[in-house]
Amino acid sequence: MYIEESQLDNFIRDSGLLSRAEFDEIENKAKEKNQSFSQTLVNEGKLTEDDLRKIQAHILGIPFVDLKSQKIDFEVLSLIPEPIARNHNIIAFKRDADALEIAMLDTDDLAAIEFVKKKVHLKIMPRLTDAESIKSALLQYQKSLKAEFGDLIQGDIGTISALAEGKADEATSAQDLKKLAEDVPVVRIVDTLLKHAILQGASDIHIEQMEKELLVRYRIDGLLHDAMILPKNVGASITARIKVLSNLKLDEKRLPQDGRFKIEVSGEKVSFRVSTLPTHFGEKTVMRLLRETSSGFSLEVLGFHGDALEHIHSGMKQKTGMLLTTGPTGSGKTTTLYTMVDILNTPEVNISTIEDPIEYQMARVNQTQVKPEIGLDFSMGLRTLMRQDPDIIMVGEIRDKETASLAINASLTGHLVLSTLHTNSAAGALPRLVDMQIEPFLIVTTVNVIIGQRLVRKLVGKDKYYLSKAGIDALGKSVDLDRIMEALKKEKIVPKDANWEKIPFYRPKPSEESKDGYKGRVGIYEVLKVSGAIKEMIIHGATAKDVETQAKKEGMLTMIEDGIFKAVQGLTTIEEVLRVVSE
Repeated sequence: MYIEESQLDNFIRDSGLLSRAEFDEIENKAKEKNQSFSQTLVNEGKLTEDDLRKIQAHILGIPFVDLKSQKIDFEVLSLIPEPIARNHNIIAFKRDADALEIAMLDTDDLAAIEFVKKKVHLKIMPRLTDAESIKSALLQYQKSLKAEFGDLIQGDIGTISALAEGKADEATSAQDLKKLAEDVPVVRIVDTLLKHAILQGASDIHIEQMEKELLVRYRIDGLLHDAMILPKNVGASITARIKVLSNLKLDEKRLPQDGRFKIEVSGEKVSFRVSTLPTHFGEKTVMRLLRETSSGFSLEVLGFHGDALEHIHSGMKQKTGMLLTTGPTGSGKTTTLYTMVDILNTPEVNISTIEDPIEYQMARVNQTQVKPEIGLDFSMGLRTLMRQDPDIIMVGEIRDKETASLAINASLTGHLVLSTLHTNSAAGALPRLVDMQIEPFLIVTTVNVIIGQRLVRKLVGKDKYYLSKAGIDALGKSVDLDRIMEALKKEKIVPKDANWEKIPFYRPKPSEESKDGYKGRVGIYEVLKVSGAIKEMIIHGATAKDVETQAKKEGMLTMIEDGIFKAVQGLTTIEEVLRVVSE
């Protein structure tokens, strides 16, 4: 379905959309900027992206569909999971006995078409559409689910309350609690709670017993949001149902418990890591959502760019040594590691991991879950992996001296080791290893690249604004604006003659899609390449601050500087970066 650029040029020339002078002007600009003719048309405002798609549809003979005012049957819409639909801009909108019509922005996205084909086992009929149609259809996922949830709240919650009235206190035996957990309304409400969280893109579900009510909250894009407030007496039933799913002891309410279960929603497999904790008003349950089919990320999609990206690729090409990611819990370290493993995962290498927990399952990778209760911890697992002839080893986390020592030895004996450390910055990883009694000469021999990272919320709707002179001066107290400007110009994000007064920033703009103007998250990073000069500093016991100063001299952008870089790109806001990173 690929369109030759010449076909598009000829169609536009013959259509009369542009005068001869306009056509020649655009053609010259395209050559000057080394861009395609069609892209230059859009950049110069002669056509919109959607106008271009309509022309492409006409040339290809593919129908163009407008979904902006079309109500799509939720059963058809949900044939494509919402995350796939959002990431690939692809919507299932019409189905008959043997075919499924899908609307797309890019009919050359063969991977997305193949995914849908395998899932539904129907003939796939691609249609072109516009960005507003995709946006409108994506909103229908949430609206349909909210309507479904509203029905449940009015129906099943009342039924559960009636069933649970007085019964939960009496239900002390495991058998009684199991019977309570298997009531149809309880099963339905828990299933809908889980499905709602998955389609909302939540990373955690908190079910909290309050004095007079049961509070359910979802963590979305790093922030907790109230999802619903339920009657207090349904709490025991819901907790019992989750315990049944996770294989936990139903009649144990005095001690914390941990479990796990899996479900599949719209073709997306999700594993839930469950933790229960006794509190003053009853048991609190927290579930971490782990999307096992999450793969296919690239380092660029995660937010790496420029020299940082080059340093990581260089480190990954080494046959030995260590690549470390650092940051607090929930900063995306595991996703970065899995992305690197996914890139390195070729038939020529044997990759083994030792993890706690296994968050994503990966084909052709030997993944081991630690089990401290039977003695299988990181150090024992890593010691065993060394006998399994691996080329690449991923250690979920270096927590202690023994694991650190084994990881260092593995990297010295012909293995590439990927792992994480809990430190606040990339440079902070070096004194942390010294604290674990790793000799400085071993650190400089093995550690190649260290990544420090955080996650910031991405803008989905935005308003442009410019910083005043006072605003620029205030921002300059937090970051080195000259270094950021140099990086922006080097990567051609801004023109060579740009200055801060003329560079736009963005504020969140609330919309139907997002009440606060944010949706999804992107990483901000600092990537420290252990250069010759830095090795010398480590040997001589330099502090983390000294190492960071040297890395900045060598071109490293710090996390906060990378955040401002991304704010200039319109990916996030200055306020969001400053919220996440404090220096």
